[in-house]
Amino acid sequence: MFKGAIFDLDGVIVDTVPIHFKAWKKMFSEYGIDFTFDEYKSKVDGIPRHDGARAILKDISEVELKKAGDIKQGYFLEFIEKEKIPVYTSCIDLIKELKSHNKKIAFASSSRNCKRILQRTGIIYLADAIVDGNDITKAKPDPQIFQLAAERLGCVYAECVVFEDAVLGVEAAVNGKMLCVGIDRYGNPKRLAKANLVVEDLSEVDYKTIEELFRK
Repeated sequence: MFKGAIFDLDGVIVDTVPIHFKAWKKMFSEYGIDFTFDEYKSKVDGIPRHDGARAILKDISEVELKKAGDIKQGYFLEFIEKEKIPVYTSCIDLIKELKSHNKKIAFASSSRNCKRILQRTGIIYLADAIVDGNDITKAKPDPQIFQLAAERLGCVYAECVVFEDAVLGVEAAVNGKMLCVGIDRYGNPKRLAKANLVVEDLSEVDYKTIEELFRK
């Protein structure tokens, strides 16, 4: 039975990807690395920042990795205060439709900035539960973040569907025994092949679509 919907933040609800990439690129340039968007998509997107730093900076100490992650965080906070954060209106429309059918909504992000971004964009009121990087100890593809979100909604894992745009996020949903809708914003749907459904935008999905997934 479908009771809860769990939405990742970056790339699903809001388009912070360009801002994240800009902050990562600026930080890595200080270590002499010309960081590319392909590297961002394949190695950094959707995981905690210290794990992201570790994925690129292979030969430095844990202390230095933490410092690198903190530098990136500083740049990101600087940028989100200065720049507009675009919201995917199709996602907001879907969330409101699901809420009209009495489905519970959770926002789940590995980012410690999750609540700040939700407040800045004025959409935090839509959440029945929020899980962010301050709440978790294991990075995706471990399912901890989504399982905790389901628990905070008062749902069994199998009663929830996860909306994700990152490979590791889709894997985390699958590992958590949840249905998953993958949002492919890079024109490469095969990368999210483990999802139960892959779309280019959530305008392609409605309440009936999700109900059908659960019936399958």
